[in-house]
Amino acid sequence: MANPPPPSLGYSVSITPSNPDTSNPHSERNPILPPPPPPSNSPTLPRFPPTKLQQDQIPSSSIKSPNVPSPSNGVKMGSPIPHLSTPPGPPVFTSPVRPAAVPFRSSPASPQPVAFSSGSSLPTSSPPQFSNGSVELQQQVSDDTLDLTPAGDSAYVLFSARKVLKQKKLANVPSLGFGALVSPGREISSGPQVIRHDPHRCQSCGAYVNFYCKILIGSGQWQCVICHELNGSQGEYIAPNKELLRTFPELSSPMVDYIQTSNNRPGFIPVSDSRMSAPIVLVIDECLDEPHLQHLQSSLHAFVDSLHPSTKLGIVSYGRTVSVYDFSEESVASADVLPGDKSPTQEAMKALIYGSGIYLSQMHASLPVAHAIFSSMRPYKLNFPEASRDRCLGTAVEVALAIIQGPSAELSRGVVKRSGGNSRIIVCAGGPNTYGPGSVPHSFSHPNYPHMEKMALKWMEQLGQEAHRHNTVVDILCAGTCPVRVPVLQPLAKASGGVLVLHDDFGEAFGVNLQRASSRAVGSHGLLEIRCSDDILITQVVGPGEEAHVDTHETFKNDSSLYIQMLSVEETQSFSLSMETKRDIKRDYVFFQFAVQFSNMFQADISRVITVRLPTVDSVSAYLESVQDEVAAVLIAKRTLLRAKNSSDAVDMRATIDERVKDIALKYGSQIPKSKLYRFPKELSLLPELLFHLRRGPLLGSIIGHEDERSVLRYLFLNASFDLSLRMVAPRCLMHREKGTFEELPAHDLAMQSDAAVVLDHGTDVFIWLGAELAADEGRSASALAACRTLAEEITELRFPAPRILAFKEGSSQARYFVSRLIPAHKDPPYEQEARFPQLRSLTTEQRMKLKSSFLHFDDPSFCEWMRSLKSVPPEPS
Repeated sequence: MANPPPPSLGYSVSITPSNPDTSNPHSERNPILPPPPPPSNSPTLPRFPPTKLQQDQIPSSSIKSPNVPSPSNGVKMGSPIPHLSTPPGPPVFTSPVRPAAVPFRSSPASPQPVAFSSGSSLPTSSPPQFSNGSVELQQQVSDDTLDLTPAGDSAYVLFSARKVLKQKKLANVPSLGFGALVSPGREISSGPQVIRHDPHRCQSCGAYVNFYCKILIGSGQWQCVICHELNGSQGEYIAPNKELLRTFPELSSPMVDYIQTSNNRPGFIPVSDSRMSAPIVLVIDECLDEPHLQHLQSSLHAFVDSLHPSTKLGIVSYGRTVSVYDFSEESVASADVLPGDKSPTQEAMKALIYGSGIYLSQMHASLPVAHAIFSSMRPYKLNFPEASRDRCLGTAVEVALAIIQGPSAELSRGVVKRSGGNSRIIVCAGGPNTYGPGSVPHSFSHPNYPHMEKMALKWMEQLGQEAHRHNTVVDILCAGTCPVRVPVLQPLAKASGGVLVLHDDFGEAFGVNLQRASSRAVGSHGLLEIRCSDDILITQVVGPGEEAHVDTHETFKNDSSLYIQMLSVEETQSFSLSMETKRDIKRDYVFFQFAVQFSNMFQADISRVITVRLPTVDSVSAYLESVQDEVAAVLIAKRTLLRAKNSSDAVDMRATIDERVKDIALKYGSQIPKSKLYRFPKELSLLPELLFHLRRGPLLGSIIGHEDERSVLRYLFLNASFDLSLRMVAPRCLMHREKGTFEELPAHDLAMQSDAAVVLDHGTDVFIWLGAELAADEGRSASALAACRTLAEEITELRFPAPRILAFKEGSSQARYFVSRLIPAHKDPPYEQEARFPQLRSLTTEQRMKLKSSFLHFDDPSFCEWMRSLKSVPPEPS
C-alpha cells in the first residue's frame, strides 16, 4: 500500500482538573476514595494490512466507550516508528448517535468533541518495530498482592475490538484490521482524577504505575504491566491492607492527570489572568467586492463582541500592501503600511514594533476601536476579476507573526510572560496568494506556473513551521466564489497546527467558525507517548503530529515507546493507530498505555496517563463479537482516505472497499450450501453498510466535484474525532415527529415521505428536507422547519468547523444534495425494505404506493444489490 503522507500537527487536548486533591502522609497525593464503577474495555479495531490510519473521536451512543489512557510525558521509542501519517484537516465535533428508532426531543445531548486537524503520513526511517524490553517475572504472591480491576469507562481511546486474538495468523487479517483511535485532548464532564506530584515510573521501560499493576503491599513494590519488572515506590504503597491502596488515584482509576502547579517558567501568570491571554491576530483580505465585504464586516463585528475582555487582538489587512492597525488611535482607523512584494525586513519590523503604535490590545480597552477599524474597510475598487487581484497573504502572515513576537510578549523586568496556550493567527481570505513571497501567478496558463507553485508550497510550509516554533497556530478561513488554490495554502495551516476551511460566503457559518477557531485550543507543547505489551506492534500512526526523537535511555534503559510531537493540543483532534500482533500471544491480557504531556490554558503542566487492558481469546467468534463496527469502519475509512489523494485515487479506493468486504466475508463468514455466495458474519452486521456509505458518499464518491473541496474534506476527516469522522462516513437520519420529537431511522431514501420532515447530519453538512405534502401546509411546515433547525443547531453546537445547514423542499433542485447521500433502498424487494427500514410497516398501502411512485430510476445499486455483486449475502439487521 502507498506510504502515508508526511505527518501534520494539530491535536487538541483539553484537561479539566475536576477532582480536588487531598494530601497524603507520604506525599502530596490525592487520596480520593474512588467509588469507581468497573470500566469497560475500550473497543478495539480488527487487524488490518499496512494501510494508513487516522485519528478518531468520541464514540457514538451505540458504542461503549473504552478505557482510554490519557497522554502525559513523552518517552522515546527505541525502534523506529511505523508509518506516522498525519492527514490534512480541521478538527470537528459531533453529537453522539442515539439508538435507532428511539424518539428524542430536539435538545439532544451536547456533541462530543472530535479531533481531528492537519494530517499527512510520514514513513519512518526504518521498518516499524515495537519492542517493549520486557522481563518475565514469576507470578507474585497472591495474598499480599493487589490486582485491581477496571474502574470506569473512558472515551479518550476507542479500540476496534474489545478483545485480541491470541493466534497471530488469525489476528493479522488486513481486510478488517486492528487499531485504536486516541483523543488525548477530549474534554469530558467527569475528567480524570488529579494528582499533584511526580508519577512513579518503571525504571526499565518508563511506563507509569497504573490501575492494573500488581502491588506488593508489604514492600510497596509494583510490577509494570508493560515489561513486568518490579519497581519501588519509596515506601509509598506499603499498606496494612489492599483497601488503603485504593486511596491513591493512580491505583483506583485507569485514567489520571498529573498536574504540576508550581510553574518554574519565568513570568508565570496567575490562573485568573492567564486563560485568555494568548493573542489573536486577524489577517483580513482587502480585495473583496461589496457583498462579500458586508458579510465579512458583520461576522467580524460579532466576533470581537464574543471575545473575552482580556483577549489581546491584533488586526492586519492585505492587498498589494500590508496594513497593521494601530489601537492607540481611538477616534479613527489608523494603520501603518508595509510593502507586500517581499518579506518585511528586520529593521522595518523593529521600527514598527518599537514605535509609538499599539498593535495588540486587550478587548476591554479597545473594543470600540476594533469596530471602527472593521467599519472603515472599503470594497475593492479596481476593475480586475477576483482571481487576478494582487494579494500578499504570505507577507501579511509574516507581519502578524512578528507582531505576536513583539511587545505583546509584555516585557516585564526583562522577563517575558508566557501566554496561556498557543497564539493564533486567523486569515480571512477571499482569493489566492498572488503577490509577494509564497505567491503563485494569477493564471494557471503561466509558462512557469508548475515551478512557481512548487516554490510557493515550500515557502508556505516553512512559514507554518516558523509559526509553530513560536507557538502560533495559523487558521485559514476561506469564503466566496474565487478559488483560493488550496494546495498552496494548506501547507501553511498544516505545518503550524491549524486548519483550512472553505465556506460558500462570509456569512453565518463563516462567523461561527471564526468564533470557534479562536477558542478551540486547550493547550500547547503537546507530546504523546504510546506503550504496548511486547506482543503488539504499532505499524502506523495517522494524526495531527509527527514522529519525535527523544532519547530517554539514560533514564529508562529499555524504553521502546512511540513518541509523537503534537503541533497543537485541541479537543477536536485524534490519532489513529494501526496495530498487529508480533507472535502468538501466551498471556491472558495485553496492555496499552497512552501518556500526553502538555501545558493547558492555565499554564499548568499536565501529564495525562491512560492505561487500557484488553483480554486475549482463542475463539474467532468471541473476537468478532467484541468488534466495534463503527470504530472499525472509521479506522478503515481513515486508512483508505489517506491513500485517496485525488479523484483518481478515490475511484481506486472504492475498489479496495469492495475487496475488503469480500475478504472479510471469505475469512470470517460461511459459505451458503450449494451456492457460491458467502454469508457476511452476523457479528459485524453494521460494518458493510457503513463502508457502503463511505464508498458512495462525499469522501470517496462523486458527490463533490471540485478537487479543492475534496482535498479540504479529506484533510479534515483524517484528523477528525471519532464522532465527526463517523458522521462524515455515514449520515445520521432523523425524522420529525409530533411535539418536537425526532425518530432516528436508517439513512435510506425510504425516509423521503411526503408528509414528513427529515434532518440528515453528514458531518460537514446538515440537510433539512421537507416533503411536498407537509410543505403545502404552511402552519405545519413552519413548525416542523423550526424544530428541525433547532435540532440541527443543537447537535452541531460544538462542532468545528461548523457545518452548512441547508433546507429545501421535495422536488427542488437542491434536494439532489440530500437524495444522493441516502441509500437507494427503494430498489429492494418489499421484504428487504421492511427488514432494514421497519418504519415502513406503519404506513398504509396507499402511502407505500405513493412513496414508491415518487422515486426516479437511476443506476446506483442499493446496499443489498452491492453486497450480492460481491458474492456476499447481506447480514441480517441487528
